[in-house]
Amino acid sequence: MDVDVSPNTVLWLTFAIAFVFGVIGQKTHFCTMGAVSDILNMEDWSRMRMWLLAMGIAILGAGGLDAAGLIDLDKSIYRTPNFTWLSYIVGGLSFGVGMVLASGCGSKTLIRIGSGNLKSLVVFLVLGLFAYMTMRGVFGAFRVNVVDKIAVDMPNGQDIPALLAGFGMSAETAALVAVLAIGGGLTAFCLARKDFWTLDNLLGGLGTGLMVVLAWYVSGHLGYVAEHPDTLEEAFLATNSGRMESLTFVAPVAYTLELFMLWSDTSRVVTVAIAAVFGVIAGSLVWSLFTRSFRWEGFANVEDTASHLIGAALMGFGGVMAMGCTVGQGITGISTLALGSFVTFAAIIAGSVVALKVQYWRVMRA
Repeated sequence: MDVDVSPNTVLWLTFAIAFVFGVIGQKTHFCTMGAVSDILNMEDWSRMRMWLLAMGIAILGAGGLDAAGLIDLDKSIYRTPNFTWLSYIVGGLSFGVGMVLASGCGSKTLIRIGSGNLKSLVVFLVLGLFAYMTMRGVFGAFRVNVVDKIAVDMPNGQDIPALLAGFGMSAETAALVAVLAIGGGLTAFCLARKDFWTLDNLLGGLGTGLMVVLAWYVSGHLGYVAEHPDTLEEAFLATNSGRMESLTFVAPVAYTLELFMLWSDTSRVVTVAIAAVFGVIAGSLVWSLFTRSFRWEGFANVEDTASHLIGAALMGFGGVMAMGCTVGQGITGISTLALGSFVTFAAIIAGSVVALKVQYWRVMRA
């Protein structure tokens, strides 16, 4: 998979993919926090089915690219043999609570910025700060030296196909069974209800999942260099992790802030993650201007401000601790069928349910 493309090509393609992601999110109101809220409030599964459909499409698409030899999912950050189960749980719970307090997850924050929401701009800054502190700052030492050390070593990999192969299946058969069973099952579950078949629901689910798959292709295939001329080792162009990357929206916010703060440092450059951040905001902005839905919005009061600040901090901390957000782990990570992504997904849901129930209790009490 030695493809002669420049880093700029990878960056512009990533920007375009994220731009479409932003348009889809703005048009369809794709929101994972809203999906949980709809179920608790109205027993409406439409937006949850949208999220699950995005997962199913991402699994099928990423699995197909992997089977065709176009990408290698083992070269992502998700299929590591180090199963840091406590980090996934603590990070997922923190992120789930945080996205409720901050009125949306990382991707929703970027989409809301594009539509004129100044509250989300503040969330962006605080989320990025706490994400950076958890990667390399004061919380990073706690993460690395305490929480991440509580883990299970899985030498063959923590992905579900590798676990199935441990029972005697061939690697190819295990991958095929897992992709079709989980990806196909999620897709069938979502499409089984005819009332789900609206333009926004289908666009939100199919479109979001497809954008994750396309991002894998750009980073994992077009951006793959078998032998980099500087290091003489394989490399993935313009990625922060050094591995192939797809859409995720916590650490990229921190990288974006780092770029702005250290702009004069020539070693700091635009990466795939940063291009995705700009792309989502731009896509949301263009769609909101096109539909005349752009509106300036600020904080209602001190309590509203405090809630968003705390929520942003929890998302920044939790998103790095769990190695991803509702998109980064809940769709992108799950598309690799990594066990840690499913654990994180469950923890995010649990955290958001607890936070929403506490909010409802406070409203009723008042």
